[in-house]
Amino acid sequence: MLEDKKTKVKITFLVILVGISSMLAAVVTDHWAVLSPRVEQLNTTCEAAHFGLWRLCKKSIFIVEEDPQGKGCGPISLPGVKNCSYFKHFTSGEEAEVFEVKTQKEYNISAAAIAIFSLAFMTLGSLCLLGAFGKGRDYLLRPAGMFFAFAGLCIVISVEIMRQSVKRMIDSDETIWIEYYYSWSFACACAAFTLLFLSGISLLIISMPHMPRNPWETCMDAEPEPID
Repeated sequence: MLEDKKTKVKITFLVILVGISSMLAAVVTDHWAVLSPRVEQLNTTCEAAHFGLWRLCKKSIFIVEEDPQGKGCGPISLPGVKNCSYFKHFTSGEEAEVFEVKTQKEYNISAAAIAIFSLAFMTLGSLCLLGAFGKGRDYLLRPAGMFFAFAGLCIVISVEIMRQSVKRMIDSDETIWIEYYYSWSFACACAAFTLLFLSGISLLIISMPHMPRNPWETCMDAEPEPID
């Protein structure tokens, strides 16, 4: 691999590490969206919630004054009694049935499954990229770029599915929540999409053969890259 190309790959690899960190933070945390009911009066307890791909957390908050951010019950950072329950994507039971009625369980199952595919693509891309640093193995840059681009596309699909899930929860008559906003886990997912997808495209461009120096040359006539 040429020294110039190796430098570009290393810079792209650093960006990918940030994207991987953002991806893992989004997948394992449960602050994708914060849901809030309408607060009719002060000095009462209301129940806000936040959720991610795997669980829903409800928090009982005693409201003394109105939320300056206009989010109804909250902010979610206020002290209160917190109760978290996993969605039980692949099990049955009373809790699963309640979740299916209230929060459109099929949306979260789809988002979680696609996020797992994204993690798989990200793992394969990382293995290919690490292997590309070996002698004469820069051909692995192309599959690495494809895997990272696919990982970015999968996570943005999960983001859109979660957006639709939140919308249906707010519109449903079965839930008490009428207001919502997206939180930092959602932002991590969006950042992961941007970094991984663009890094994947960058690796594909870097892996392309050298363009000919003269306009009358073809790619086959260009000087081959020296092998380390």
